[in-house]
Amino acid sequence: MIREPAPRKLNVLGTGVSATSYCGMLRLCRAWLDERTAGPESAKPARCTVILTVHSITVAWLDREYRKALNAADVGTPDGMPIVWALRSLGAAAQERVYGPELMIAVCGQAARLGHRVYLYGGREEMLPRLRENLLARFPALRIAGLYSPPFRALTPEEDAACVRNIRESGADIVFVGIGTPKQERWMHSHAERLPGTVLFGVGAAFDFHAGRVRQAPGWMQGAGLEWAFRLCMEPLRLWKRYLMLNPLFITLWLLQRLGFAAWPLPTAGHSAAERTV
Repeated sequence: MIREPAPRKLNVLGTGVSATSYCGMLRLCRAWLDERTAGPESAKPARCTVILTVHSITVAWLDREYRKALNAADVGTPDGMPIVWALRSLGAAAQERVYGPELMIAVCGQAARLGHRVYLYGGREEMLPRLRENLLARFPALRIAGLYSPPFRALTPEEDAACVRNIRESGADIVFVGIGTPKQERWMHSHAERLPGTVLFGVGAAFDFHAGRVRQAPGWMQGAGLEWAFRLCMEPLRLWKRYLMLNPLFITLWLLQRLGFAAWPLPTAGHSAAERTV
């Protein structure tokens, strides 16, 4: 069995962001799934990847429990360009963006080649069939084990138990969770023990993008760190607070950290799942 070390995490406002890449994530995902053949590994909690943006890191700075959930994940990829720039300033000079929607496509491509079964958890009920259709059009060999659109309200204990049972009985290897930040990261953290042997990816808006419900920003805007402006124009009522309040707060806090006026330590060794190897 190939042993793939988890990528190192760098501290951005007290949240560990992994210095990783698309290729690195594909190798890690494959290694995580291969390790299940080792016997007791299959009983270990699900492996979790969170997609980190300015929004998620700033919310984590405000909410200690949410920050714990992010730091407990095995990997936190740098999704937003400001996060990429932060990692570069911390010594990861060659760091590139690991964009959630693109990572989802890359993982689906590898899953189709290797026969891994994927489960789609999240999104709007009327949108999921289109998402499945679009993914299968791109990857005809992709094995979609199941899909479920949870209601916007909290699930009852009975509904949640049924959902977990459905995912486990589907034989899913990989579960894409698209219920939005911070809800999806909390869900992954609280369900990891109940979905042993699986790999969870919190991919947020990727469901909407790949189903064709929401347009993605042009590549030049993404590269320039201006995706937020495009999304704000597309959904101003939903996103104005996120971008017009949290973005300036992030910039202020990051400057304080980099200039040495403030510090928010990462969890001690042994607390973060990123310290483990497979």
